[in-house]
Amino acid sequence: PQAWARVGCIGLSGQMHGAVLLGAAEQVLYPAILWDDSRAVLQASQLNNDFPEYANVTGSLAMAGLTAPKLLWMQQHEPQVFARIASVLSPKDYLRLLLTGEQVSDMSDAAGTLWLDVAKREWYAPMLHATGLTIEQMPRLLEADQPSAGLSAEAADALGLPLGLPVAAGGGDNPVSAVGIGAINAGDAFVTLGTSAAIVAITDHPAGNPGSAVHSFCHALPQRWYTMGAMLAGASCLRWVTRLLGQPSEQALLDQVHAELPVDQPVAVSSPLFLPYLAGERTPHNDPLLRGGFMNLAHDCTPAMLGYAVLEGVGFGLLDAMNATLSAGATVNACALVGGGARSEYWAQLLANILDREVYTLQGSELSACIGAAKLGFLSIGEGAEWLKRGMAVKARYQPMPAVQEALSARYGKFKGLLGAAQGLRG
Repeated sequence: PQAWARVGCIGLSGQMHGAVLLGAAEQVLYPAILWDDSRAVLQASQLNNDFPEYANVTGSLAMAGLTAPKLLWMQQHEPQVFARIASVLSPKDYLRLLLTGEQVSDMSDAAGTLWLDVAKREWYAPMLHATGLTIEQMPRLLEADQPSAGLSAEAADALGLPLGLPVAAGGGDNPVSAVGIGAINAGDAFVTLGTSAAIVAITDHPAGNPGSAVHSFCHALPQRWYTMGAMLAGASCLRWVTRLLGQPSEQALLDQVHAELPVDQPVAVSSPLFLPYLAGERTPHNDPLLRGGFMNLAHDCTPAMLGYAVLEGVGFGLLDAMNATLSAGATVNACALVGGGARSEYWAQLLANILDREVYTLQGSELSACIGAAKLGFLSIGEGAEWLKRGMAVKARYQPMPAVQEALSARYGKFKGLLGAAQGLRG
């Protein structure tokens, strides 16, 4: 109770690319369509074919996971519901509506809809019109560190907090996590290795590469952006192969990999390779129908060899994504590593070897979005500017190992050569 009484503001963050569809009375019209919903593959292709030039304004090609194609799907498949839409909110902005009664979004979350002009940081009417919507159906825009509204009487009573308590604009999960770990200036970069995976580089200008499925979205801070290469399957590949091999746990498989294939020793070019496309791929291929697989299997393959191939394959996918972000003009000097995959020292070192960059892990990085939201909350009430520059304590640093570079380079070449075969087998 004493800590609760000291609350001075509320910060918000949440998953991006979702769509909460509201009617004229702000009632929910349809189950929320979330980031991982792939129903709008054809609609994304339609937008890219009909309006290819829009990607240079919105910062990304249209993809099934982004919000705009989902609304085009609604228009085509649920026209009666679509006709009743008065407004569209992201998940975290719907939470704000419940807290304050106000419809507001921020630049970072809005960028993930594909309806934002990311350079001008304002709604982009042509893309809205392409999906049957207007600017009038969009929430008011603020920067993530601005105050959005105060706590309503109903919410204040339910939560036991003061009426009018400031609620910050907040932001999407990835950019707010970046604020949490201290990735706020051009050249800062980090890798997220959770169910999916991504490499994110902060820039001081929009720096997208739509042709390689590289996003350039607004950061959760004014006049800053981030360039992101995304993988649709990251640490989920490790969970999958652990189950496939009947291992008791992911750690048990990692222990076998560590014992049989030391990370400081070269792995033979003839050892198994893994394509990590279990859910399709975003950067650089933008192909939701692409599928993964093992190659170079032999009778003497062990669970450890297959486990290593999966760790390496995800790393090679991140290398593809990093190269695409570099081609867009981003800078990646070193990478923080966050997400569940960061718990493996072996994987962290392997990523440093593959990316040929220093990789470092952080204390408490699983709380990065919470800490970022808190920082933005304090900024919204004019406090905490000194905390913004403060990152998280470094847990461990991993430097590239020259002894394995030649072997990894050869294996990466083989990995790249398998793409054509995978594309030939796609559904």
